[in-house]
Amino acid sequence: MKVRSVKLREAHKVTANNGRGSFCSVLWDQQALHLVTASSSDPSISIHDPLLPSTAPKILRHHRDGVTALAISPNSTCLASGSVDHSVKLYKFPGGEFETNITRFTLPIRALAFNRSGSMLAAAGDDEGIKLINTIDGSIARVLKGHKGPVTSLAFDPNSEYLASIDSTGSVIYWELHSGRTLHTLNGIAPDTGSDLSVMNVVSWSPDGETLAVPGLRNDLVMYDRDTAEKLFSLRGDHTQPICFFSWSPNGKYLATSGLDRQVLIWDVARKQDIDRHKFDDNICCMAWKPIGNALAIIDVMGKYGVWESVVPSSMKSPTDDVPNLQSKNSNGLLLFDEDEQDVNVSGSLSDLGEDSHGETEAPCRKRLRKQSAYEENFSEGGSEEWSLPPKVDSRKKMNCRNKESLNRNEGLRSIMTSARMKMQEAFQPGATPAQPGKRRFLCYNMAGSITTIEHDGYSHIEIDFHDTGKGPRVPSMTDHFGFTVAALNENASVFANSCKGEKNMSTLMYRPFSTWANNSEWSMRLEGEEVKVVALGTAWVAAITSSNFLRIFTEGGLQKHVLSLDGPVVTAAGFKDELAVVTHASDCLPSNDQMLEFRVFNISNGTQPLRGRLPLTPGSHLTWFGFSEEGLLSSNDSKGVLRVFTDQYGGSWLPLFSASKEKPDENYWVVGLNASKLFCIVCKYPDLFPPVMPKPVLTLLNLSFPLASSDLGAEALENEFILNNMHLLQIQKRMEEMAGAGLDTTSLDDEAFSMEVAQDRCILRLIASCCNGDKLVRATELVKLLTMEKSVKGAIKLVTALKLPNLAERFNSVLEERLLNEAKRTKQKPLQNSVAHVAVNKTLTSAEKINTTESPLSSPKLTAPLFTKKAKSQEVARVGIQKTEQNQIPVLDDIEKEKEIEDVKSYEEVKKFGEMSGIQPNRSSNPFVKSSNKEANKLVENQVQSHRPSNPFLKSSIK
Repeated sequence: MKVRSVKLREAHKVTANNGRGSFCSVLWDQQALHLVTASSSDPSISIHDPLLPSTAPKILRHHRDGVTALAISPNSTCLASGSVDHSVKLYKFPGGEFETNITRFTLPIRALAFNRSGSMLAAAGDDEGIKLINTIDGSIARVLKGHKGPVTSLAFDPNSEYLASIDSTGSVIYWELHSGRTLHTLNGIAPDTGSDLSVMNVVSWSPDGETLAVPGLRNDLVMYDRDTAEKLFSLRGDHTQPICFFSWSPNGKYLATSGLDRQVLIWDVARKQDIDRHKFDDNICCMAWKPIGNALAIIDVMGKYGVWESVVPSSMKSPTDDVPNLQSKNSNGLLLFDEDEQDVNVSGSLSDLGEDSHGETEAPCRKRLRKQSAYEENFSEGGSEEWSLPPKVDSRKKMNCRNKESLNRNEGLRSIMTSARMKMQEAFQPGATPAQPGKRRFLCYNMAGSITTIEHDGYSHIEIDFHDTGKGPRVPSMTDHFGFTVAALNENASVFANSCKGEKNMSTLMYRPFSTWANNSEWSMRLEGEEVKVVALGTAWVAAITSSNFLRIFTEGGLQKHVLSLDGPVVTAAGFKDELAVVTHASDCLPSNDQMLEFRVFNISNGTQPLRGRLPLTPGSHLTWFGFSEEGLLSSNDSKGVLRVFTDQYGGSWLPLFSASKEKPDENYWVVGLNASKLFCIVCKYPDLFPPVMPKPVLTLLNLSFPLASSDLGAEALENEFILNNMHLLQIQKRMEEMAGAGLDTTSLDDEAFSMEVAQDRCILRLIASCCNGDKLVRATELVKLLTMEKSVKGAIKLVTALKLPNLAERFNSVLEERLLNEAKRTKQKPLQNSVAHVAVNKTLTSAEKINTTESPLSSPKLTAPLFTKKAKSQEVARVGIQKTEQNQIPVLDDIEKEKEIEDVKSYEEVKKFGEMSGIQPNRSSNPFVKSSNKEANKLVENQVQSHRPSNPFLKSSIK
C-alpha cells in the first residue's frame, strides 16, 4: 500500500452516534473556488476557500438541527440544504445569503439533487416520498412515491430524462421525469444500512449518462444500464466491508470508493482495477472530485475534511481530460429513428409508452420508443407541443451509429433553415411567438408579464398576466374583434396593433392603461394603407413603427406628438422609461447572408437622439430579441445565442455577455430579459425555438459570462468576474457623474461603488493567488496595481509572503510605497488649497467664526467629486489595518467589507494602537474626513509616508 499524507482539518464538531460518528457532506462548486461542508450533528454549513485553507470558513446558521444533505446548482449560484429539522433551504452562492425555505417534510431530509439546468430540485428523506420542486417559484411539480424505506440518495441523469433513487433497504427505482412513472424497481441490490445514520446508500450516474452505479452486496460497486437496468459489470477489489460512498471523476474514467473498512480506493473504470488507495483513521462518508483538477475532497464521520491532491498518477490521463460532451449525444432534442424503425407510429402520447412498466425490471427487449424526426414535425401544423416533452432515448447499444446520423441530419436542418433566411429579416415584436392555428400564443412576454391570445370563431381571446401579482394590477380578459398581431406591455399599460384589414386596408392601434383618474382613458388610432409592424411603450408615451417606415409617437392620452421617417424597414423596437430604441435595416443582406442592421435610440422627453450605430450580429445569424436590461442598458440577442449589451467603453461598444455555444448546444435559450448579473430565459429543447403557452413556461436564470479564451491558469471564472466588475464600476461611475452634474446626492451610488470595489479587490486577490500557484508572477504584479484599497495591497503582500515568493513581495512593497507617496502628495496639496479658500472667507467672518473655521478646514462633509468620497472610504478601511495574524497566515478577505463600518480614529494614539495590532506602521496619509486639530499626529504620518519604505518580510532583520 502506498503511503499517502492527506491532512484533515476539523470542519464540524461531531457528537458520537454510538461510537459511529455522524454523516457529513462535502462538495465543490463548478469553478472549484469553494468547498462546502456540513454534518448531521451540526446545524451550521461551512463554506471554505481551498486557495486559502488557513482562513476561517464562512458559516451559515439557519437550520435548527443537523444538516443532512447539500446540493449546489450547476451554475454554482444557488446552494440547497436539507436538515433533521424537516426543512429545505436555499441560499445565494457563494455569498451565503439566505433566500427561502423552499419546502418542508414531516420527517428529516436525507437527499437533495439539482437537475442539469438547475430549474428543478429533488428532495427526499425519511417519509419515503420524493418532491420535485421548481426552483424559480418554489412550486411542487410532482411527488414520487414508491419506496418502502427512507430515501437516502437521488440522482438526475445528465440528460434530464430519468431520476434514480435508493433507500436504506437497498432498493433502487428508475423514475421517468416526463410522466413521473416508475420504469424499473431493483429490490435489495444494495446493503441494508438499517438505523446507522452515519452511512447512506448512494446512487450516481456516470458523467456520460450511460451507466448507473450502485453499491453491491459483495463489498463491490455494480454498474447498471441506463435504459434497461441490466447489470453490466462490477468493480470488486480489496474492500473488506461494504462500500458506503463513491464518486465519479469529471470525465468518468475513474471512480473513488470508500468503505466501512476506512479505505478509499481509486479505480480505473475501463480496466476495472484499483490504481491507488489510502486508509484513514475514520470512515470517509462523503467525497467529491475537483471539477477542474486532479484532486479529491473528502470528509469523515467525525467532521474532518481535506483535499487529496494528485489522486490519479501523472503517468495516466487526467481525470478532467475528455469530459463527456453530452450535447454530441442523440439527446439533443432532434430525435431520429434508424432506417428500420421509420414505420413505427409514435405520436408522443403517454399511452404508447407501456402502461405495464411499473414494478419489477422490464425485459431487455422492452426498448422504449423514441419520437420521430423533429424536422418533419417542425414544418407540420400543430406539432410544436410535442417538442416540449422530454426526449426518449434508445438503449446505449445503438447510440454510436445514431450519433453520426443525428449530427448529419442536424447540420442538414440548420443549412435548410439558414437558406430559408436569404432575404432581409421580417419585423418582429420582442417576446412574441409565431401564430399557430388553434393554439394560444404569446403576443408579448417580458420581465413584467405576458399577453396571450387564441383565435376562436372569428375573434380572439386576450389575457394579460403579471409575474408579480403583488405589483401589477389584475387585468380582466379581453375579447379581441380586431385580430391583434403585435402587443407591448409594461407595469402601467398595454398597446395592441393588427395587420391591415378590410376594403380600406386599415390597421388599428389601441392603447389600454391599467389605472387612471379618468373614466374613458382607452384610445385607438386607425391607419389607412399603412400597417403597424412594431409597437413600444415607455413613460407616458406610445410608439408605433409602420410599413411606411414612419415612427409615430403618441402621448398616453392619445395626442399625436411626433411623426418621423426612418432610414429603412423596421426590424424591432423596445421602450424603457424615456428612451425608445428602434432597429432598422441599413441595407440588403450581404452575399454571406449577414443582415445589415442599424439601431437608433430616441429620448422622447427631450426630443433627442443620443445613440445611433450599426447593430453587431454573429456571422450568418439574425436578430431574435432586442430590449433594455433592468438597469436600462441596450441589449440584443441573435440566433446563434450571443447576447450583447451596449456600454460606453471605447466610445460606445457592444460587449458579448453570454454565448449559448458555451452552454449546451442541444438547448435554445428564449430570452426574456436580463439584469446586471443574470440572463432570464426559457430553455427550449432543440429544435424548438420558442416555448408553448401551456404548460406555463419556467424561467431559468443563467449567469452572464464573457466568451473568454481558455486560460493557462484555469481561472476563467475569476477572469470573467473581474471583467464584469470593471464594467459595473464604469456604469456606476457614469451614473455618479450624471447625478453630480445635475446637482443630485450621490451617496447611495457611492456606497454601491465602494461595495463593488471591495468585491473587485477580493476577486483580484484570488487571481493573484492563482497566478502565484501557476508561476505567472508578471501577471500577479499587473494585478496588484489594480487593487483599489491600501489594505488589499497589504493583504497581497502577506499572501506572497506565505507562498514564499520574496522577489514578488519586494515588487508588491514597491507598488505600496509608490501609492503611499502619491497619497501623501495629494494630502499636502489639499490643505494648501483649503487654506487659500479660508483666507478669502475669513475676511467676511467674525473673529469667533474664524476660530471655528480654522480649527477644522477639512471637516465639511460636502464633496463635489464622487471619486473623492470613494477614496476616503477606502482610506478609512485601510486605516484600521489588517487583523492580527500569525506568521504565514493570510488575512481574511471577507473582513475588508466588514471594516467599512468601523468609525474614524480621531487621535494619533488610536492610529498607533491599530497599527501595532496589524503589524503595520502608521505610514499613510490622514483621512480627509478626520478633524485636523491634532497636527502632530498628521505630521508624523506624513513623515512616515516620505521616509519609511515597507519592509521586505524576507530580509533578515524582519525574521523573528
